Amino acid sequence: MLKKISILLLIGVITYSCAKVPFSGRNQLNLVSNGEILPMSYDQYDEVLKSSKLVTNTAEGQMVARVGKRIASAVEKYMREKGYEKELEGFQWEFNLIESEQVNAWCMPGGKVAFYTGIMPICKDEAGVAVVMGHEVAHAVASHARERMSNGLVLNGLLGGVQVAMGQNPTLTQGIFLQAIGYGGQLGMLKFSRRHELEADQLGLNFMALAGYDPRVAPSFWERMNAGAEGTRPPDFLSTHPGPDKRIQELNKQMPESMAYYEKSNKQ
Repeated sequence: MLKKISILLLIGVITYSCAKVPFSGRNQLNLVSNGEILPMSYDQYDEVLKSSKLVTNTAEGQMVARVGKRIASAVEKYMREKGYEKELEGFQWEFNLIESEQVNAWCMPGGKVAFYTGIMPICKDEAGVAVVMGHEVAHAVASHARERMSNGLVLNGLLGGVQVAMGQNPTLTQGIFLQAIGYGGQLGMLKFSRRHELEADQLGLNFMALAGYDPRVAPSFWERMNAGAEGTRPPDFLSTHPGPDKRIQELNKQMPESMAYYEKSNKQ
């Protein structure tokens, strides 16, 4: 009987705590608020910056910051117009280039973005940076980390939110947070699930278009990324990344909608 009550309680919590992802409309579990996860995110971001060599006074460093601010501004404007401004409450955008051979970039909850210099040759130009920036910002705007942390709390029986979970088991809760944001310590930033990756592709294409960057450059970027990873990318069934053909196919399906945003942005 007690087990049945627990199951019903869990179903009720999950049902009550569902939210929708802006743009895509997908339902997601939302037990964690921005007010809970963002301070943890900002502390973690500061720790990364302290242990990294930042590249600021270069053309590439300034390009990352410029593209980031342009996309953030366009996203904020769109979210206000569509009534999603609450999703960005507490965001403190920041864009940094870190010296590292890693071919990677990431965005923590709250808009804290880092690019590694290793990805810049594949980006090639400002439009390429916009492809990556739109994709990574989309993870934050779609609250993928909050969703993952919510799922982690539920799986570990911690249903009272972050503060309650910290009081019950701070070590476990911190571990769930690090997994949620994809932080792998010495391994760098680990990627999200295939579903989240494809959703970030979809939203990111719209975000770069809203900022006035031509979304048609995105498939070419991912072709360059795949060519650079030949021989090193694990098989699709072992990777959280969708395969390159699937990714480009989905981008092309999304392209008409993104082009409409792009054409509208050029008229403003």
